[in-house]
Amino acid sequence: MSLADKVFIDNCTRILSEGVWDRGQPVRPKWEDGSPAHTVKLFGLVNRYDLTKEFPILTLRQTRLANCVDELFWIWQRKSNNVRDLNSRIWDQWADEDGSIGKAYGYQLGVKHRYREGEFDQVDRVLYDLKHNPASRRIITNMYVHGDLHAMALYPCAYSMTFNVSGNRLSAILNQRSQDMLVANNWNVCQYAVLVMLLAQVSGLQAGELVHVIADAHIYDRHVPLVEELISREPFPAPTLSVNPDVTDFYAFTVKDIALHDYRFHPFPVKIPVAE
Repeated sequence: MSLADKVFIDNCTRILSEGVWDRGQPVRPKWEDGSPAHTVKLFGLVNRYDLTKEFPILTLRQTRLANCVDELFWIWQRKSNNVRDLNSRIWDQWADEDGSIGKAYGYQLGVKHRYREGEFDQVDRVLYDLKHNPASRRIITNMYVHGDLHAMALYPCAYSMTFNVSGNRLSAILNQRSQDMLVANNWNVCQYAVLVMLLAQVSGLQAGELVHVIADAHIYDRHVPLVEELISREPFPAPTLSVNPDVTDFYAFTVKDIALHDYRFHPFPVKIPVAE
């Protein structure tokens, strides 16, 4: 059994057995037919993934890594807030007629700030510190900027990364305010595991641990039977992931530089309803 599968099964089992329903409260999300999308949730899940042991991708069903990485690059490389710069259509429902999602996600990472060493955006500041100040305890990014929330089509869910170098290993904490466990959980885990691996490589470090902190970890009411079916499956062994060792510039990575090997997964031919 892969660790990612075990963590997902344990988390979902706990949410379904110990979680709290919000059925007695007004909720913002709606299903396509207009009915309220209620959830059962746990507060404050913390999951740890040791990237030296395996890549944390689900085998219970397929996680489409190429699309995950493309979205990661859209935010962290291109620093874009326009869905026309993204190869998948997952953000289209939040975009305006020009394709913009407002001052969200990549926009925030691309804003330059003044430091003692000069001007950097948030990504370039991380890259600078990993090479020049690896012992720093201040290597943090944050996309949850209160002054710009009014101009965001969607408040950021995965909003903050804290990077830490211990010895020669780069580890990170991903902070997430909200997590749709069925639709987005492993998607985000894979994205930010890849990010740690790429940043480590271009900084002359080894990837260490990804710690995922989820404030509101929830399962939507219409997802419950799908989740119950998933977590009843027998997982496959974890695949391995390789990164093109010739790339030393974070901005030079492409989706083709990240490859999964021996990835086996259960089919899941279900169109998952997404609440808006």
